[in-house]
Amino acid sequence: MLVRMTTNADGHQPRPRRRAPAGAAVLRADVTEAIRAAVFEELAAVGYARMSIEGIARRAGVGKTAVYRRWRSKLHLVLDVVSAIAVQGLPAPDTGSLESDLRLLYEVTSRALRHPVASQILPDLQAEAARNPEIADAVQKALREGQEGVASKIVAAAEQRGEVGSGYDHDLALDLISGPLYWRSVVIRSPKLPKGYLASLARSTAAALKAL
Repeated sequence: MLVRMTTNADGHQPRPRRRAPAGAAVLRADVTEAIRAAVFEELAAVGYARMSIEGIARRAGVGKTAVYRRWRSKLHLVLDVVSAIAVQGLPAPDTGSLESDLRLLYEVTSRALRHPVASQILPDLQAEAARNPEIADAVQKALREGQEGVASKIVAAAEQRGEVGSGYDHDLALDLISGPLYWRSVVIRSPKLPKGYLASLARSTAAALKAL
């Protein structure tokens, strides 16, 4: 690396001043985001087993070295991208009513789960999770923590309004909120939700939470 030497007034040379890295030494944020987007597209198209760094780089419009400068393997790349889902999370509804909050949460979650990319990726990652503990941890984190943060806020707000009691089972509440929709959309992969299903689910879940 080039350094620039200067001399002080007293004739002594200070410590070398390093130049700021440029070009390939800088990990550009737009390239990183392009690679992350390409991972989702590649997973949806070919699945984890057939996914390759070459394919990801081609979709992102970058060279393989750009990928390897950020992640040392396909596994670490997927773990990073999937784990990031948990950090992003979902917006917490605040309608002033437990049932209405649940209805809005289910509408947003249902659209996300039924998105063509998500509907292809989640089953494939779940299959890989059965064989790879690292992927299992990442998928669990993404699916549970991302939903858990929102569900916890919904129940906490309902508790403050007096809609649910203060001694409810926290884990059971989260299971009641998240379980049915994931069962429909991810496990049995129902092609279309019955008419009025989300409204009925919100009403039933609200009643169950109040009975805890």
